[in-house]
Amino acid sequence: MTITKERKRELIQDFQHDDRDTGSPEVQIAILTTRINNLTEHMRVHKKDYASRRGLLALVSRRRRLLDFLRRIEPQRYLDIIGRLGIRK
Repeated sequence: MTITKERKRELIQDFQHDDRDTGSPEVQIAILTTRINNLTEHMRVHKKDYASRRGLLALVSRRRRLLDFLRRIEPQRYLDIIGRLGIRK
């Protein structure tokens, strides 16, 4: 359910703007999307795991807030990130 350090490092390298960028909205959205996808697979197997469902909903809400922020400040970056990650609008 969690992502490994190596996978997180790969995501940061793929979505960062410069060498020291680890917290831009794009990086955070990419990490959250990976966690959401992992939890979604877990929920398909364990349908009655309500604690994980609550955590999944919290992650989706956090990602939605970041996406809304990005859409407000720079719409083109928003469109790029949802295209790269395959997120529905």
